[in-house]
Amino acid sequence: MPKKKTSYQCSACGYENPRWMGKCPECGAWNTMEEILAAPEEAAPKAYKQRGGTGSSAKPLKDIETGTQVYISSGLPELDRVLGGGIVEGALMLVGGDPGIGKSTLLLQVCHHLCRTGKRVLYVSGEESARQIKLRAQRLGVADSDMIVLTENAMDQVEEKLRAVAPDFCVIDSIQTMYRPEMGSAPGSVSQVRESASLLMRYAKTEGCAIFLVGHVTKEGSLAGPRVLEHMVDVVLYFEGDHQHEYRLLRAVKNRFGSVNELGIFEMTGTGMRAVQNASETLLSQRAKGASGSCVFCGMEGSRPMLVDIQALVTQSFLAAPRRTVDGMDSSRVMLLLAVMEKRARLKMYNRDAYINVAGGLSLNEPAADLAFCMAVASSYVDRPVPGDWAVMGEVGLAGEVRAISQLERRVSECQRLGFTHILCPRDSAKHVKAPDGISLHGVDTVAQAMAVLDLLPGN
Repeated sequence: MPKKKTSYQCSACGYENPRWMGKCPECGAWNTMEEILAAPEEAAPKAYKQRGGTGSSAKPLKDIETGTQVYISSGLPELDRVLGGGIVEGALMLVGGDPGIGKSTLLLQVCHHLCRTGKRVLYVSGEESARQIKLRAQRLGVADSDMIVLTENAMDQVEEKLRAVAPDFCVIDSIQTMYRPEMGSAPGSVSQVRESASLLMRYAKTEGCAIFLVGHVTKEGSLAGPRVLEHMVDVVLYFEGDHQHEYRLLRAVKNRFGSVNELGIFEMTGTGMRAVQNASETLLSQRAKGASGSCVFCGMEGSRPMLVDIQALVTQSFLAAPRRTVDGMDSSRVMLLLAVMEKRARLKMYNRDAYINVAGGLSLNEPAADLAFCMAVASSYVDRPVPGDWAVMGEVGLAGEVRAISQLERRVSECQRLGFTHILCPRDSAKHVKAPDGISLHGVDTVAQAMAVLDLLPGN
């Protein structure tokens, strides 16, 4: 009996080596070498023949016809927003997220809407049986859909069904369960995921079928499988959220048809995903009235202005090193701003614990949230609330200066829509914006000035 051989393969790029290595020499990733069992030489399958190219001829760029980009609605306005307007014909889209976050539920609702508009839809599942899919459809109230269901994970059979059905849209749930029988590796391996995605990409581009791929994620939160998978597809979407909360966030980290800064918000209900149209009002609906340490900030998620509640709790510390707990903001940025507050605003933070939270489960990355964070910290420090009709926005530098921000007009309009009458913002930005009726813009140059305007200076 031939002796079994093992080798090590990089889960990020597919590089193979007979010995384990801490760092992959091909892509430079650490701790990605995984042990795989190689088939015996005499039992190894024959190498399959790669398909030929497209056979297209080269032509000048000026002679290429672009046509009109047609966006087809998915039935969920939030998903259309993230996709850049809707689903594009022939697009290959990858949807990733934690198990149970709602990926299959969302796509099943999309398939039902597309079937109702007369589109031909094929749902391919390599993880669930047809009965399980039917039970979920009954729970969502879409069991009467004309969607075609195929439970198969062999790519040759899936390709045959694709050509026989000729769907307008297709869902592959999930790409990690698909495999090509001609290859000796197991499903989910780097080579299998890469080749299965390559076959689907060719079909999508040649036949004009829009395909959704469902992808698993690793413990670190990144998409499982080779990194080349994200390079092959047109759109990469991440479905985020906490299982303990009803809201789910959909972000685009790659989009060849639109912006990657858009954010979609969904609410998980008993009958499926419901798009949250008025995100600002939803996020502020449970805000505590008259409590210190709370400050409203208007951020920009792509083209959408969104009001969020930044919360801070500053308490006396009895530890040698004060505790810093951050949720929803960059922790290194928070440490920097706390140092600025101690140096420029005379807040003694060296003996205070600081707990920071962005309500609603959002993650703020733009520097415009700096001033609102500083005011929330100052409010908790002096135990005086920020007035309920004030919104704060602005970037803070190391010298304590408040720097200009972009799209102030859109931010002010959103604040006005929700009843805020006073806006604390950088003076340079306020000079170029005409305040609407009923809105007062208060421009400041430093953090200390902002604290004085809101009566948050210590000792007052």
